Order: sequence, then structure tokens, then C-alpha cells
Amino acid sequence: MIYLDYAATTPMDQRVLDAMFPYFRETYGNPSSIHRFGQKAETAVEAAREKVAKVLHCRPDEIIFTSCGSESDNLALRGAAIARRNISGEKWILTAKTEHDAVKKTAEQLEKEYGFLLEWLDVDQYGSVTPESLSKAVCNETALASVMLANNEIGTINSIRELAQIARANHILFHTDAVQAAAYLDVNVDTLGVDLLSLGGHKFYGPKGVGALYVRKGTKLVPHMTGGGQENSLRAGTQNVPYIVGFAEALYLAAEEREMRTNHVRPLRDQIIGHVLEGIPDSQLTGHPENRLPNHASFVFKDVDGNFLLQLLDSAGFACSSGSACKTGNPEPSEVVTSLGYSRDWALGSLRVTLGVDSTPGHVDSFLKTLPDLVEKARNLNHT
Repeated sequence: MIYLDYAATTPMDQRVLDAMFPYFRETYGNPSSIHRFGQKAETAVEAAREKVAKVLHCRPDEIIFTSCGSESDNLALRGAAIARRNISGEKWILTAKTEHDAVKKTAEQLEKEYGFLLEWLDVDQYGSVTPESLSKAVCNETALASVMLANNEIGTINSIRELAQIARANHILFHTDAVQAAAYLDVNVDTLGVDLLSLGGHKFYGPKGVGALYVRKGTKLVPHMTGGGQENSLRAGTQNVPYIVGFAEALYLAAEEREMRTNHVRPLRDQIIGHVLEGIPDSQLTGHPENRLPNHASFVFKDVDGNFLLQLLDSAGFACSSGSACKTGNPEPSEVVTSLGYSRDWALGSLRVTLGVDSTPGHVDSFLKTLPDLVEKARNLNHT
């Protein structure tokens, strides 16, 4: 099998595993315990916090460790929206239909169950939230805006710095989901200008089941897990020491090796995009042609069932993904793809191909030789 789904998850870096290993059996204390076993574990957690803070250019006490990127998104949106309303009464939340479900569904729940008001920001043809669309949506009662740094499905990179400046000028909290972006983009929170930023370890060769949330000093959040005083009393529960250590090491390596990793995947990505658009009729690139993640290629094919195409690719030895989700037997197009303006006959045929450190030119050549026939096969079956 050739793995071309690095946006879904990545294999763990051996160096990350090596850093984690001692904390499973040797240094196994509870970081909240006072004795030496606990102190050693606490030292490991705080060293990891400092390592993460260095990459983000923030204070260590602005880092909250969570179980994943989705949890970080949940804590950011629910925690900040409720705190803002409690303090000063603002009740509008601004986000886009192109966001990850962890943001979208949290925003929808805040509207439905908590009485907040929700406005969906317009996106352009590439799935970008423009500064104009944010400026237009802002009102006196806006509590927070949430826009992702880079889109997991179509690879488009948003102008977070500009958007955050608009939010700050209007005294609105600004959150960015950087879960997909952190493997290849700078996540310096000073440069970005954000108040809240979410990360997930398994997107950059770290373990699954651990994430982090950056919370700018002075930003009030209502905790979403209560109990002990861990993580500044914002996220109760015994810290997962080995995973936190692994998360920090993986993020550090992603930052250290960013240029090398980018230079490895970008030419392979460009080769895929060029060959697909030239060689497969009725194919279009989704997302921005240049301003996209360096490892990310995504397409729509007219009159193709994306899920069926994935099955054909899997049988042929390639692991890719699609934007369309199968709901009770009825394939539904992805909301991200339909928000770009594609009709159903295009939107159902989405394909995402994402590369990583283990991808080779041979993998790409093999994929490009196989794909056109499989698209043709899927198209013919769709017509019958």
C-alpha cells in the first residue's frame, strides 16, 4: 500500500516515540503528586510546555494541553463564547462553512443549546475567508470569530494575520484552528496576532490523543472539564505525560525541519496537480492554486462517486481520502466543496491526495499512472 493521506494522520516519528518511552514505565508518577515520582513527571510536563511555547513564541502558561485538536477547538469556542457573554453580554459567533466540524458543530451547538447567534462568513472561490467578509459581519455584539489557518480538505491557507487585526480593532476574540497547518506553516502567535490557537499532535508525526490550545494571557475561558486544578484549572484531569512529551517533541521537530519537509513534498504535489489537470478530462483543482499547503492536492471530477473512487484506489494499493461522506447509504457532497460553488455532479467526485516525509517520486509516478483509468472506470459506472 502507498499512503497518500497524511492530512488524515501521520505515522509517528521514531524520535518522538523514543522521547515518550521512559514516561510509560520508568517515570510514571502522577504530575500532581508531591513525592519525587510526581515531581519528575511534573518536570517533564512543564519542560514540554516550554518547548511548545518556544515554537509558538508565547509564554509557557499560555499553553493548555488537551486530548486532541477537536477538544482544543471545543474549549476555545465554548469556553471563550460563554465567558465573553458572562462578562459583557456579547452573543454573536462568526465562522465559516469551510471550517472543520470540530468548530462548525461546536458553533451550531452554541446557537442551538446555549442561545448564541451564529453568522456564517462568506468564502471566495478558493474557500478563503476574506478580510472584507469578516469586516462586513462584525457587529457590536460579536463575541468571537474562528477561522482556520489552513483548510484540511482543500489546502487553502487563510490570511489569519489580516483577519486577526480586524478582530482586534473591533475588540473581538479571534481563534484559529491550526491543526492541519502546523506540520508546514509557522505558528508564531505574535505574527498571527490570534487570541486562541488549536493544535493536534498526530498531524505532525506525533501521537494521536493529544493536542494543545494556546490561550493569550488575559483571555477568559469557562473550563469545559472541571475537577482538579490541572492546566490552569481550564482542563481538569491527570495529564497524559508520555503523550504531552511526544506532542512537544513532534512540534519542535516540525518547526526545526519545516523547510526541509516543505522542499521534499512541494515538487511532488505540483507534479500531481499538473498531471491530473492535464491528463484527466473534467477535473478541477479545489482550493487555491498557489496559496495552499505544500503537501496538499485536492480535486473534483465531474460525474464521479468520490467514495467509489476511493474504494478503487484502495484496491489498487493507494490510500487517499475524499470530501464526500456517506450518510445512511446516500452519498452527500462535502459542505466545504459545495461552498466553493460546485454543483452536485462535480461536488460528489472529490479526491484529496496528501504527501509526507515518506512519500517518494516512485509513489507519485505509480499513483499518476493508475488514477486516470480508475476515474474513467468510476465515471462509466456512474453513467450506467
